Amino acid sequence: MTSGDGAAAGREKVALITGVTGQDGSYLAELLLAEGYQVYGLARRTSLQGTARIDHLAGEPRFRLVEGDLADGGSLHGVVARVKPQEIYNLGAQSYVKVSFDTPEMTGDVTGLGCLRLLEAARRFVPGSRFYQASSSELYGKVVESPQTESTPFHPRSPYAVAKAYAFYATLNYRESYGMFAVNGILFNHESPRRGEEFVTRKISKAAARVATGLQEQVSLGNLDARRDWGFAGDYVEAMWRMLRADRPDDYVVATGESHSVREFCDLAFARIGKPLRWQGSGVEEVGVDEGGSVRVRVDPEYFRPAEVESLLGDASRARDELGWQPKVSFEQLVEMMVDADLERARGRGQGLGAGG
Repeated sequence: MTSGDGAAAGREKVALITGVTGQDGSYLAELLLAEGYQVYGLARRTSLQGTARIDHLAGEPRFRLVEGDLADGGSLHGVVARVKPQEIYNLGAQSYVKVSFDTPEMTGDVTGLGCLRLLEAARRFVPGSRFYQASSSELYGKVVESPQTESTPFHPRSPYAVAKAYAFYATLNYRESYGMFAVNGILFNHESPRRGEEFVTRKISKAAARVATGLQEQVSLGNLDARRDWGFAGDYVEAMWRMLRADRPDDYVVATGESHSVREFCDLAFARIGKPLRWQGSGVEEVGVDEGGSVRVRVDPEYFRPAEVESLLGDASRARDELGWQPKVSFEQLVEMMVDADLERARGRGQGLGAGG
């Protein structure tokens, strides 16, 4: 047995993952199954049809979907009391920053209070369990220092980030108040071929693939100067698992330590399909043009945030030193991986990998 199994010694390790139908949930489920866990994935009734990312796990006898909702404490209590997980990974959320400005109340209810409801279910029914909360680099928002560490002050700049801040402090409070093994993973942007199409990285990789196959002419984006610390989701779920293997609960930044702009992501994506870009104009008039003179990238103010987060860059030294974690996939490899997967989809193969939410 690995450290942290506690009362689980002598029986199969059981984990509960909320948000299992999403990008991170699917990669985490795969990792835990490979480690010998019985995995229960929580899914809302409305998302039970959006299971494309986990359909390949349907025949796995140690993987089960259970119905529940982060907006409904009763359903969470029922699931936790029945499953009795030793590890709980709360990845479920309304996770689109732009959408959070349109639906701030729902975002706060699911992303913020949903974490509290799950913590309370854990406290009541499995107080010896280990709890992981998916926090976000969006907490830093209007950053006061770079790179950002576990001690950098938060300044959230969206309803999504505000809700994540509530969940972060709720997790910290349950750790300090009840002695629960509850941790926050402050994950910087992490992508993959399974990323939702609403996110800018997947929007770019999909557009590049469709341009390459003649299905699309160009893509419209928001702030090309926005800089993010982008890593591979498959690497980042390993950090989540390692946090719950630690001797003591703590909060960790998970990041690559590299910052790249949206423009750079476009450069690599279109170069991958043999259509390198050159940039012309400035501001909302800026365009990315390929060697044939065709405009492939435009700026559309519709995609600007009401309050922009200009730059995020993480320092994952603590995760490296205490957890033995480090990223394996480079930024360049990540972009190529995503474009290649979208090329497969555009050509009619591997279409399920990025569907669902």
